[in-house]
Amino acid sequence: MMSSDIKAISRYLAKNHVVTLCTTSGTDLWCASCFYLFDRQSMGLIMMSETHTRHSEMALANPQVAGTIAAQTKNIALIQGIQYKGRLNLLLGEEETKARQLYVARFPVAKVATAPLWLLSLDEIKMTDNKLGFGKKLFWQRG
Repeated sequence: MMSSDIKAISRYLAKNHVVTLCTTSGTDLWCASCFYLFDRQSMGLIMMSETHTRHSEMALANPQVAGTIAAQTKNIALIQGIQYKGRLNLLLGEEETKARQLYVARFPVAKVATAPLWLLSLDEIKMTDNKLGFGKKLFWQRG
């Protein structure tokens, strides 16, 4: 992986704010769209979700997740998007407090919300960026 790949991937993650999250437990599958805040330091996405939602219950049983982040464009030359796999874990204690400060700074409406925060630790990313050339792929993997 080139350092330019991680820079481009990080810029894209920071620029966007909605992730499609796919969870599984046993033979059951579920996807959800969630607002997120990109945390470059942990290479993760901070998300807010009640623990009683279907995707949260599944993540508590099996933290392995996958999904996408993609903007909607009609121009094929402008297509950008991410496919990822990672681990989704409920934040507790000091980690949750720090994450909530960051999350509320990005999404002020969340200040009144009491739903717990989660960290999606990204383990592998493939980014398609047609702005760099048709079909151009960038890669990152947690070392």
